[in-house]
Amino acid sequence: MLTITDLSARIAGRLLIDHASLTLPEGTKAGFVGRNGAGKSTLFRVITGDLSAETGSVSVPKNWRIGQVAQEAPGTEEPLIEIVLKADTERLTLLEEAETATDAHRIAEIQTRLADIDAHSAEARAASILSGLGFDNDAQKLPASQFSGGWRMRVALAAVLFAQPDLLLLDEPTNYLDLEGTLWLEDYVRRYPHTVIIISHDRDLLNRAVNTIVHLEQRKLTFYRGPFDQFERQRAEARELQMKAREKQQAQRKHMEAFVERFRYKASKARQAQSRLKALERMGNVSAVIEEHVQSFQFPKPERQPASPIIALEKALVGYAPGAPVLSQLNLRIDNDDRIALLGANGNGKSTFAKLISGKLKPEKGIMTRAPHLKIGYFAQHQLDDLVPAASAVEHIRKLMPDAPEAKIRSRVAQVGLSTAKMDTAARDLSGGEKARLLMGLATFDGPNLLILDEPTNHLDIDSRSALIDALNGFEGAVILISHDQHLIEATVERLWLVRDGSVNSYDGDLEDYRSLIVGGPRGQNRQRENDAGASKAAQRRAAAERRKELAPLRKKINEIESLSANLEKKIQALDNDLSDPTLYERAPAEATQKARERSEAQRQLADVEEEWLLLSGEYEEAAGS
Repeated sequence: MLTITDLSARIAGRLLIDHASLTLPEGTKAGFVGRNGAGKSTLFRVITGDLSAETGSVSVPKNWRIGQVAQEAPGTEEPLIEIVLKADTERLTLLEEAETATDAHRIAEIQTRLADIDAHSAEARAASILSGLGFDNDAQKLPASQFSGGWRMRVALAAVLFAQPDLLLLDEPTNYLDLEGTLWLEDYVRRYPHTVIIISHDRDLLNRAVNTIVHLEQRKLTFYRGPFDQFERQRAEARELQMKAREKQQAQRKHMEAFVERFRYKASKARQAQSRLKALERMGNVSAVIEEHVQSFQFPKPERQPASPIIALEKALVGYAPGAPVLSQLNLRIDNDDRIALLGANGNGKSTFAKLISGKLKPEKGIMTRAPHLKIGYFAQHQLDDLVPAASAVEHIRKLMPDAPEAKIRSRVAQVGLSTAKMDTAARDLSGGEKARLLMGLATFDGPNLLILDEPTNHLDIDSRSALIDALNGFEGAVILISHDQHLIEATVERLWLVRDGSVNSYDGDLEDYRSLIVGGPRGQNRQRENDAGASKAAQRRAAAERRKELAPLRKKINEIESLSANLEKKIQALDNDLSDPTLYERAPAEATQKARERSEAQRQLADVEEEWLLLSGEYEEAAGS
């Protein structure tokens, strides 16, 4: 059991956790959630002993081993399989002692313990973990120095998984995994025999792999039983109850204060007034619900929309060196309203295909046709290194608007999603999520017709990912998406393309079919069994894909109406807040009258919008069910 008692922790003088307590039973699979910068990684450092708590304590059973992914990925000349095997230090120590032990009793103890920890199957288990994370048999024998930093981090993850600590701490493990690795990790964590705490903003991972959510908010830890979707429902219900309790208490307090004010100096009511004064003193305060604002993503509208297809490929072949193609026999078209996700393991050519479409690579053979005046926005995580470390967001945007006034430049930075306080901060001092927002703003600056996003969510928290989904659904161009975030894919795309075996082809199934393909069999083989029932199911999936495509314009219209409805609701709420100020009517009666008119008009527009939404939603559901 992990027990956190009255814990407080600071970083650089900033209080992140304030007298928080939590108990996790042994075997719990906990998703640890909260806004970026809330202090989740700080709590991990306190649990491991790398950071001292200001107050309180963390208690785990004495014999528990705590494991987390090493911060520095291995880059030695040792083969990957050996690096992973060495992570189980107990097994290594016992094997070394077994070579020199002479006492028969001790030899028996060593062999018994080796059997208990299943030491003789260690190499097979290590190979299985590496395979699940994307390393085939040949790659497992190569030295770590031959792999890039992202792949080495997978080795570090494989090592801690192989060691099977009693408490496994994982901090955003999917950031360096592809979709296939993420699916495998979900399954592994779900079946892990010990306690796991995993910091993640991946909704599907939090829904499929954990049975508990720990929420860090306002410096406190709150325990919720169940997966993430259940946590969201429970939290929403709790916030609603809290708001109602506060409103009730405020009304009661106001009534009592009015009674006291009226009768405190009247002799016949003095005792009752005093009684109410004491009741007011005893009355606690139900805290207000604090809404944390999430900056939206705003993608500029394309100036003109080219006719479809915007890109067509015919027998195209692409690679990085002549005669060594990565992808060949590409026969595809991209229309101006396409929403496409690329599936396939890392190394199969997804990023190569994205570079071909973006124009960063040219086809070695075949034909590639692009629509005239086509503008393409390209975002990839590795481009974060292209930001000028000492330059602020304002300076980055100013280079693209050299003649614009300062106010207009700062307005554009605000559209990127950076607050006023962060506009003049050097890029090197921005958080990962803030850098991603800036880079996405730069990539979409000219109003692209086609947006290519390569792992856009790695540094975004759950609320920012939801904001990105809203922006993509409201974007008026085409989208090509590479992501391990299944929720993002399911919420924004309509077509799946599979990058495999040196080519790119349409995938007829959905993500659930793909999950079964990946998790259901050995990684890398990916063999579908084709029988009559399977063929029938494939035909059904193709029909469903066609139906989704036909309904795409209607779905887009519904999304636009939902966005407009949300904006109107926010406007009405803001006007209500202004109109609730009683001094407004005295100091600015004309302004009060204007705001009242604006509210009435916004309410009328909202009623019209909601009526249209109901009509279109009914049409969509009827068509989708047909």
